[in-house]
Amino acid sequence: MLTITNLSKRYGSFQALRNISFAASEGEIFGLLGPNGAGKTTLLRILATLLDASDGTATIAGRDIRKDPEGVRRSIGVVNGGMGLYDRLTGREILRYFAGFYGMTDAQTDRRIDELDEVLGLRETLDRRTGEFSTGMKQKIVIARAVIHDPAVLILDEAASGLDVLARRALLDFVAAYRAPGKLVLYSTHVMAEVEEVCDRVAIIDHGELLVVDAVQGVLARTGERSLERAFFALLHERASSALSGTVKA
Repeated sequence: MLTITNLSKRYGSFQALRNISFAASEGEIFGLLGPNGAGKTTLLRILATLLDASDGTATIAGRDIRKDPEGVRRSIGVVNGGMGLYDRLTGREILRYFAGFYGMTDAQTDRRIDELDEVLGLRETLDRRTGEFSTGMKQKIVIARAVIHDPAVLILDEAASGLDVLARRALLDFVAAYRAPGKLVLYSTHVMAEVEEVCDRVAIIDHGELLVVDAVQGVLARTGERSLERAFFALLHERASSALSGTVKA
Protein backbone atom coordinates (compact mmCIF):
# COMPACT_ATOMS: atom_id res chain seq x y z
CA MET A 1 0.00 0.00 0.00
CA LEU A 2 2.95 2.34 0.69
CA THR A 3 6.53 2.01 -0.53
CA ILE A 4 9.09 4.74 0.17
CA THR A 5 12.41 4.52 -1.68
CA ASN A 6 15.48 6.62 -0.81
CA LEU A 7 13.35 9.69 -0.11
CA SER A 8 15.31 12.85 0.70
CA LYS A 9 14.45 16.50 1.19
CA ARG A 10 16.88 19.42 1.27
CA TYR A 11 16.31 23.08 1.99
CA GLY A 12 19.51 24.65 0.73
CA SER A 13 22.28 23.10 2.81
CA PHE A 14 19.85 21.74 5.42
CA GLN A 15 18.99 18.04 5.04
CA ALA A 16 15.45 17.57 6.39
CA LEU A 17 15.21 13.92 5.25
CA ARG A 18 18.01 11.58 4.26
CA ASN A 19 17.43 8.42 2.20
CA ILE A 20 14.25 7.25 3.92
CA SER A 21 13.08 3.81 2.80
CA PHE A 22 10.37 1.59 4.24
CA ALA A 23 7.08 -0.03 3.29
CA ALA A 24 3.67 -0.38 4.95
CA SER A 25 0.97 -2.84 4.01
CA GLU A 26 -2.80 -2.75 3.74
CA GLY A 27 -4.61 -3.63 6.94
CA GLU A 28 -1.97 -1.85 9.05
CA ILE A 29 -2.02 1.11 11.36
CA PHE A 30 1.54 2.32 10.95
CA GLY A 31 3.02 4.76 13.45
CA LEU A 32 5.51 7.49 12.54
CA LEU A 33 7.49 8.71 15.55
CA GLY A 34 10.22 11.23 16.19
CA PRO A 35 11.02 14.35 18.22
CA ASN A 36 10.12 17.82 16.99
CA GLY A 37 12.17 18.66 13.92
CA ALA A 38 12.85 15.01 13.11
CA GLY A 39 11.27 15.28 9.66
CA LYS A 40 7.94 13.51 10.28
CA THR A 41 5.70 16.28 8.99
CA THR A 42 8.02 16.91 6.03
CA LEU A 43 7.75 13.23 5.11
CA LEU A 44 3.96 13.22 5.43
CA ARG A 45 3.64 16.39 3.34
CA ILE A 46 5.75 14.81 0.60
CA LEU A 47 3.56 11.70 0.68
CA ALA A 48 0.48 13.93 0.45
CA THR A 49 2.08 15.69 -2.60
CA LEU A 50 2.13 19.02 -0.76
CA LEU A 51 5.94 19.14 -1.00
CA ASP A 52 8.32 17.84 -3.65
CA ALA A 53 11.06 15.42 -2.68
CA SER A 54 14.63 16.36 -3.54
CA ASP A 55 15.52 12.74 -4.31
CA GLY A 56 13.82 9.36 -4.26
CA THR A 57 10.12 8.64 -4.56
CA ALA A 58 7.18 6.81 -3.03
CA THR A 59 4.14 4.94 -4.24
CA ILE A 60 0.78 5.07 -2.48
CA ALA A 61 -1.92 2.59 -3.45
CA GLY A 62 0.11 1.88 -6.57
CA ARG A 63 0.45 5.53 -7.59
CA ASP A 64 3.79 7.31 -7.76
CA ILE A 65 3.94 10.67 -5.97
CA ARG A 66 6.06 12.15 -8.77
CA LYS A 67 4.35 10.64 -11.80
CA ASP A 68 0.72 10.65 -10.64
CA PRO A 69 0.19 13.21 -7.87
CA GLU A 70 -3.50 13.61 -8.75
CA GLY A 71 -4.01 9.87 -8.41
CA VAL A 72 -2.26 9.95 -5.04
CA ARG A 73 -4.54 12.75 -3.82
CA ARG A 74 -7.63 10.75 -4.78
CA SER A 75 -6.26 7.80 -2.79
CA ILE A 76 -5.52 9.60 0.49
CA GLY A 77 -7.21 11.51 3.27
CA VAL A 78 -5.21 13.88 5.49
CA VAL A 79 -5.91 15.11 9.02
CA ASN A 80 -3.62 17.27 11.12
CA GLY A 81 -4.05 19.19 14.34
CA GLY A 82 -4.47 22.59 12.76
CA MET A 83 -7.07 22.13 10.03
CA GLY A 84 -9.89 24.69 10.00
CA LEU A 85 -13.53 24.71 8.92
CA TYR A 86 -15.87 27.23 7.33
CA ASP A 87 -17.64 28.70 10.37
CA ARG A 88 -20.84 29.64 8.53
CA LEU A 89 -21.45 26.18 7.07
CA THR A 90 -22.98 23.22 8.85
CA GLY A 91 -21.07 19.97 9.12
CA ARG A 92 -23.31 18.39 6.51
CA GLU A 93 -22.76 21.26 4.07
CA ILE A 94 -18.99 20.94 4.45
CA LEU A 95 -19.06 17.20 3.84
CA ARG A 96 -21.28 17.60 0.76
CA TYR A 97 -19.00 20.34 -0.55
CA PHE A 98 -15.88 18.19 -0.27
CA ALA A 99 -17.64 15.12 -1.65
CA GLY A 100 -18.19 17.14 -4.81
CA PHE A 101 -14.43 17.34 -5.34
CA TYR A 102 -14.40 13.56 -5.72
CA GLY A 103 -17.33 13.40 -8.13
CA MET A 104 -19.65 11.75 -5.62
CA THR A 105 -23.38 11.90 -6.33
CA ASP A 106 -25.84 13.27 -3.79
CA ALA A 107 -27.04 9.74 -3.04
CA GLN A 108 -23.49 8.47 -2.54
CA THR A 109 -22.67 11.44 -0.32
CA ASP A 110 -25.74 11.05 1.88
CA ARG A 111 -25.08 7.33 2.26
CA ARG A 112 -21.45 8.00 3.21
CA ILE A 113 -22.46 10.70 5.72
CA ASP A 114 -24.81 8.20 7.35
CA GLU A 115 -21.94 5.69 7.59
CA LEU A 116 -19.63 8.24 9.16
CA ASP A 117 -22.34 9.39 11.55
CA GLU A 118 -22.61 5.81 12.76
CA VAL A 119 -18.84 5.44 13.28
CA LEU A 120 -17.92 8.92 14.51
CA GLY A 121 -21.15 9.89 16.25
CA LEU A 122 -21.50 13.10 14.25
CA ARG A 123 -25.11 13.71 15.30
CA GLU A 124 -25.63 17.40 16.12
CA THR A 125 -22.47 18.42 14.25
CA LEU A 126 -24.18 17.73 10.95
CA ASP A 127 -26.86 20.41 11.11
CA ARG A 128 -25.24 23.14 13.21
CA ARG A 129 -22.86 25.80 11.95
CA THR A 130 -19.29 24.81 12.72
CA GLY A 131 -18.56 28.21 14.28
CA GLU A 132 -20.61 26.98 17.26
CA PHE A 133 -18.56 23.78 17.70
CA SER A 134 -16.22 22.71 20.46
CA THR A 135 -12.72 21.58 19.44
CA GLY A 136 -13.77 17.94 19.60
CA MET A 137 -16.84 18.53 17.45
CA LYS A 138 -14.74 20.35 14.85
CA GLN A 139 -12.23 17.51 14.74
CA LYS A 140 -15.00 14.99 14.06
CA ILE A 141 -16.01 16.93 10.95
CA VAL A 142 -12.36 17.35 9.93
CA ILE A 143 -11.92 13.58 10.11
CA ALA A 144 -15.19 12.92 8.28
CA ARG A 145 -14.18 15.41 5.59
CA ALA A 146 -10.85 13.59 5.11
CA VAL A 147 -12.51 10.21 4.60
CA ILE A 148 -15.72 11.25 2.84
CA HIS A 149 -14.40 9.56 -0.34
CA ASP A 150 -13.37 6.39 1.56
CA PRO A 151 -9.64 6.72 0.76
CA ALA A 152 -7.28 3.76 0.75
CA VAL A 153 -4.70 5.62 2.86
CA LEU A 154 -5.49 7.88 5.82
CA ILE A 155 -2.68 10.18 7.03
CA LEU A 156 -3.02 11.51 10.58
CA ASP A 157 -0.43 14.07 11.70
CA GLU A 158 -0.90 15.02 15.37
CA ALA A 159 -4.64 14.66 14.80
CA ALA A 160 -5.37 14.35 18.55
CA SER A 161 -3.60 17.62 19.39
CA GLY A 162 -5.80 19.84 21.57
CA LEU A 163 -8.59 17.29 21.94
CA ASP A 164 -10.24 16.55 25.27
CA VAL A 165 -10.39 12.99 26.59
CA LEU A 166 -13.76 12.20 24.98
CA ALA A 167 -12.79 13.54 21.55
CA ARG A 168 -9.43 11.76 21.75
CA ARG A 169 -11.20 8.49 22.54
CA ALA A 170 -13.52 8.96 19.56
CA LEU A 171 -10.49 9.54 17.32
CA LEU A 172 -8.64 6.44 18.52
CA ASP A 173 -11.76 4.29 18.18
CA PHE A 174 -12.21 5.56 14.63
CA VAL A 175 -8.57 4.85 13.76
CA ALA A 176 -8.91 1.31 15.08
CA ALA A 177 -12.11 0.83 13.09
CA TYR A 178 -10.40 2.04 9.90
CA ARG A 179 -7.99 -0.91 10.01
CA ALA A 180 -9.24 -3.15 7.21
CA PRO A 181 -8.10 -5.01 4.09
CA GLY A 182 -7.33 -2.49 1.37
CA LYS A 183 -6.76 0.33 3.88
CA LEU A 184 -3.67 1.81 5.55
CA VAL A 185 -3.47 4.37 8.34
CA LEU A 186 -0.30 6.42 8.85
CA TYR A 187 -0.43 7.72 12.40
CA SER A 188 2.06 10.37 13.55
CA THR A 189 1.96 11.50 17.17
CA HIS A 190 4.08 12.38 20.20
CA VAL A 191 1.79 10.43 22.55
CA MET A 192 3.32 6.99 22.91
CA ALA A 193 0.26 5.56 24.68
CA GLU A 194 -1.77 6.19 21.51
CA VAL A 195 0.80 4.33 19.44
CA GLU A 196 0.90 1.38 21.83
CA GLU A 197 -2.88 1.17 21.68
CA VAL A 198 -3.55 1.34 17.95
CA CYS A 199 -0.36 0.83 15.91
CA ASP A 200 0.86 -2.47 14.47
CA ARG A 201 4.32 -1.25 13.43
CA VAL A 202 6.28 1.95 13.79
CA ALA A 203 9.05 3.87 12.04
CA ILE A 204 11.20 6.11 14.24
CA ILE A 205 12.93 9.09 12.61
CA ASP A 206 15.49 11.45 14.14
CA HIS A 207 17.35 14.30 12.43
CA GLY A 208 15.86 13.21 9.11
CA GLU A 209 17.22 9.66 9.34
CA LEU A 210 15.35 6.41 9.82
CA LEU A 211 16.41 4.67 13.04
CA VAL A 212 14.16 1.61 13.09
CA VAL A 213 11.09 0.02 11.52
CA ASP A 214 9.53 -2.70 13.62
CA ALA A 215 6.44 -3.91 15.42
CA VAL A 216 5.79 -2.16 18.72
CA GLN A 217 6.74 -5.33 20.61
CA GLY A 218 9.86 -5.62 18.47
CA VAL A 219 10.97 -2.12 19.46
CA LEU A 220 10.47 -3.01 23.13
CA ALA A 221 12.45 -6.24 22.73
CA ARG A 222 15.22 -4.44 20.84
CA THR A 223 15.75 -1.95 23.67
CA GLY A 224 14.82 -4.13 26.64
CA GLU A 225 12.33 -1.50 27.81
CA ARG A 226 8.79 -2.07 29.07
CA SER A 227 7.16 0.99 27.53
CA LEU A 228 7.38 2.48 24.07
CA GLU A 229 8.19 5.89 25.53
CA ARG A 230 11.27 4.52 27.30
CA ALA A 231 12.25 2.53 24.21
CA PHE A 232 11.90 5.67 22.09
CA PHE A 233 14.26 7.64 24.34
CA ALA A 234 16.70 4.73 24.46
CA LEU A 235 16.92 4.71 20.65
CA LEU A 236 17.40 8.48 20.49
CA HIS A 237 20.12 8.27 23.14
CA GLU A 238 21.82 5.46 21.22
CA ARG A 239 21.82 7.54 18.03
CA ALA A 240 23.13 10.62 19.82
CA SER A 241 25.93 8.59 21.41
CA SER A 242 26.87 7.08 18.04
CA ALA A 243 26.89 10.49 16.39
CA LEU A 244 29.07 11.92 19.15
CA SER A 245 31.50 9.00 18.90
CA GLY A 246 31.72 9.48 15.16
CA THR A 247 32.49 13.17 15.63
CA VAL A 248 35.19 12.43 18.19
CA LYS A 249 36.77 9.76 15.99
CA ALA A 250 36.83 12.08 13.04
